Formats: sequence, C-alpha cells, structure tokens
Amino acid sequence: MLAVNKIKKDFPIFKRKINRHNLIYFDSAATSQKPKVVIRSISDFYSKHNANINRGIHTLSEESTMLYEGTRNKVAKFINSKPEEIIFTKNATESINLVVRSFVRPLLKNGDFILLTETEHHANLIPWLMLAEKTGVKIKYVPVDSNGILDYKEAEKLLSEKPKFFSFTYLSNVLGTINNAKKLTFLAHKYNVSVLIDACQFVPHMKIDVKNLDCDFLVFSSHKMFGPDGVGVLFGKLDLLKMTEPFLGGGDMVVEAYYDKFVINNVPNKFEAGTPNISGVVAFGNALDYLNKIGMNNIENHDKTIVNYAFDKISKIKNIDIYGAKSSRCALISFNLFTNSRKLIHPHDVSAILDSFGIAIRAGHHCCMPLHLKLNIPASCRVSFYIYNSKNEINFLVKKLEYIIKMFNGGVKNE
Repeated sequence: MLAVNKIKKDFPIFKRKINRHNLIYFDSAATSQKPKVVIRSISDFYSKHNANINRGIHTLSEESTMLYEGTRNKVAKFINSKPEEIIFTKNATESINLVVRSFVRPLLKNGDFILLTETEHHANLIPWLMLAEKTGVKIKYVPVDSNGILDYKEAEKLLSEKPKFFSFTYLSNVLGTINNAKKLTFLAHKYNVSVLIDACQFVPHMKIDVKNLDCDFLVFSSHKMFGPDGVGVLFGKLDLLKMTEPFLGGGDMVVEAYYDKFVINNVPNKFEAGTPNISGVVAFGNALDYLNKIGMNNIENHDKTIVNYAFDKISKIKNIDIYGAKSSRCALISFNLFTNSRKLIHPHDVSAILDSFGIAIRAGHHCCMPLHLKLNIPASCRVSFYIYNSKNEINFLVKKLEYIIKMFNGGVKNE
C-alpha cells in the first residue's frame, strides 16, 4: 500500500473542509485531483515561458514549443508509441469524434455497420449515433451480462460479419469491469476490422502498452490522471493517421496556403489546428512525471487493494445492490441503497447526505444512460478510488451508508 497520508500532502485540495469535515474524495473516475507540481507548472509556464508554439523563432516561442513537444515525447514513452503517433486534443471525446468523422466516415459504404459494446460511455456512443443519423450506417452492440462481463463469443460472431469499425471501452465507468482489450483487438484484426479503445478509466491506474495491444487507435484524458482539464490524447498507428483527413482547418495544420489551395502539414501537426492548450499540455507532462515517480505498478497494486477492500466492506451492507462482479474490477464500484421494503433510496439523496459528511461521490447515469436502462435502474451511486484514498476512508463511507439506510427506514432523525 502507498503512504496515503504522505501522498495527500501533495494535493492542496485536501486541506479543505467540506461541511466542517475533512474532504474524502471518491469521484476520481469523473476527474482526479491535482498535485502541487501540476498546479504550479501552469503558473510557471505563464510566468516564464508564455508564447505560441511553432510560430516564432524568438526564445520564448522556442521554449514553449520545446516544453509542448516534450510532453508529446513523455506521452509516447508512457504508452510505448512513437511521438508522431500522439495527437493532442481538448479531451478524449474530441479524440473519438476525430476518428469517427475523419477516419471512419470517408470509408463508409452502403450496408456497413459499426460495432460497439453495451457498456460504452456517451463519449463513445453519441458520436457514432450522430454518424448513423448522417449516413444511415447501422450500430450493433456486443452484449454484457448481469455481472458486467462481455460476451466474447458474441463479439467474435459480430466481428465475423465484418463491421467497418469496432470501438470499445477498456474499463467500464459504471461496472468497473476490465475488458480483455488485447483479445478483442486480436479478434477484430482476425477479421480485418480496425479498433479504437476508450482507455480513459484504464490509463490512470495501470501500465499500458499500445504496441502489445496492437490497437489502431486509443484515447484518454489528462484530467483523470492528475493533469489539467482541456487536454486529451489520441494515439493512432502512423500509417492510419497519414490516411486520416484533417479534423479542423486553420493555422499550423498547413505548411502552405494560397487563395485557392493549401498544403496539409505532416502528422501530428495536421490534426492540431490553431493555438492549443499549451500550458495544459505542459502541465500534463508534469502529471506524467508524478505518475512515473510513484510508479504505475505501485499505483495498480494500491488501487486494486483499495477497490477489493471496498467491495468486501460495501457488499456486507444490508439493502445494497452492487453492479458488476468483484473479479476483473478496477478502481470503482457502482451501487444502490434500498429501504427494508426494497424502495430505492435515490442516488441523488445518497450523494447529498454523504456530502454533508465531506464525502464526494458520483450519482446519476455517469454519462452511461443506456447501460442503466439495461440494468433496469434509474441511476446509481458510484465511488471511485485513486492513490489518495485509504481503507479508513472506506470504513467511514460504509458507516455513513449504513446510517443513510437507517435514516430512510425511520431509525434516526439526524446526526
């Protein structure tokens, strides 16, 4: 286990009191908290290096470009890719939209279909539904069982029907299930189907190697792994990126421009039109340094220990439903509380009461409404963990969940 109390000192937000209680943050699947080294790097950039990238030969511009490209190199090393295979976007959602509109759409023909899974976040669902509305392409889904496990036999059956593209999540943001991304990619390539992996929930917690996965595209976001908001990553195999159309037009994505034509820049610049979130990208580099300093193996071991401990403790609460199996789970647990008569205690009420004790959780659909409909629940509570969470915090959470159930059963008035 990591030294949580020592790690918490790296995060200024944990000095805060929430409703007179110490902050317990169980919402890292939505966004992680930021260490001092990341927060300070943004101020440091604007104080010492601020200038636009790739547009000047003066000292500040050269420094800014060097810092920006330095993060690209760090990301490439972090996931084992080439730097030119790393595209910076404003978030993973934009990364997925880029692939949908600029790579997949030009390849579509009548009768094509896209393959997804039933566990996708809206970011990896809505862009494909928008594509279907515009083009008439069909969408099919790999089913998931009540334990959150994908049907891999059905996945291969659907892949054998030759979808135009397969896009799936590595780790469900509702069920916590880790999908076998390498197996799914292998099956897809067996039938010459290209794949995109939504790795937003996976990358912050476990070491990833895109060469080992052999995925064609992969996306994740800075803000879920200690970095700033507004920075996303798209990895793509270089040969595929070269054949992908530019997503946006403007400065820096061209090398020549005339009144009647233009010449597109090389990868990765052709996908990074306009002035990017330079300070955010630079600070993301510092976030990666922080992750590497702690060690991804140490982070994985800590997070698995915490989620298994939490699952065991929470599952012993009477009148609770947990969604997804304990096995193949990482970093998060979704659940609902009920009264003795099996009346749902709405997740919004649970979240509000927990907040009164300084505990931050997520309540709602978690941007994954179709899966909630499949599970036949209107919403759920979600607790998600990271390196600044401890077993003592989970014990406190369990105590307050039991208090809430007792409250809704009429056993307490207040505390």
